[in-house]
Amino acid sequence: MSDELELLRAANLVPAGAARWRDRPLDATAERGLNRLLHHTRTRRARRRLVLRAEAAVLALVAVLAFTLTDAGSSRAVAAPAALVPQAAGATPSLDGLARLAQARARTAGPQDGPRRGSHLQSWSLSMGTGPDAASPVTVPEERITRWNADGSGSELVVATDPQHPGRPVIHDDDGRWRTVRDGKVLHRATYPAGSGAPHDGLAARTKPPTDPTALRALLTSLYGAANRDGDDPSAVPQLLMALSSYRQEWTPGPRETAAIVRMLADTEGLRPAGAVTDRLGRRGQAFVHDGPDGAMDATRQMVILDPRTGQLLGTEITFTKDLPDFRITAGQVMSYEAWMS
Repeated sequence: MSDELELLRAANLVPAGAARWRDRPLDATAERGLNRLLHHTRTRRARRRLVLRAEAAVLALVAVLAFTLTDAGSSRAVAAPAALVPQAAGATPSLDGLARLAQARARTAGPQDGPRRGSHLQSWSLSMGTGPDAASPVTVPEERITRWNADGSGSELVVATDPQHPGRPVIHDDDGRWRTVRDGKVLHRATYPAGSGAPHDGLAARTKPPTDPTALRALLTSLYGAANRDGDDPSAVPQLLMALSSYRQEWTPGPRETAAIVRMLADTEGLRPAGAVTDRLGRRGQAFVHDGPDGAMDATRQMVILDPRTGQLLGTEITFTKDLPDFRITAGQVMSYEAWMS
């Protein structure tokens, strides 16, 4: 019980100094705190059931908030994106080969090539409801950029992107200080002065990413609830990849941190090469997938996309591998995706 209470205190979903809650989306830190709460359990079996059921509930909540804030009720429901299709033609690089390539690149990196606090990503998640009266899925792709400085100052910006042009970036750097937005509806925008105690300033954000794969696995376990394994249990892959996503929202890794990520994945049982793929930002990558068990709530395929030249984590995708009639889900449908930018 003490572990759960500590997680609850750390999550701090609605700080005391925040404005009246009402119906508005969680900020980036609150989402990560809620994610850690929902994915932390005492046993592997309980964790797996809780993760998938709680994730469905969270996705439904996010979709309802997006529906309210983006006036989706007055427009046509947004169609789910098509799943990415890897092409297995020709030689397919292995994770071990990419790990060696990333390590060679890390050896030539300079002091200026370290990790950067914050991230830039596009994401989409399917809303799910059960029963004959459940509303049709209405979701909006989002683009999110966060930047934090050593003195505690920083900024957050979340934009609902144009569903007719998914994958097209709409947030652009403006001299590294502010962001200009094109063709998107701003859902959240905030700036924080130095020393303000901004909501991003938690333990995870203050913990510099390690450059050792063993230390990285331990970090993902302690901060984000990944299964505490040595990589030899394929059933632990879903928790590991969700923890890696949370970590990636806190930090943009440099070449040395990227090398640690790829080596950790290479040392993890349960990920297999699937071929070359073009991600939703038009980048060529190599896909590696993990297929979950055939149980009703575990029937998903998780895909990790890496840059074949650098090993950089480009994105992730989760698709269903089995029909779920209660949720009106068909096999092959996308559950969520993330596309990471530098």
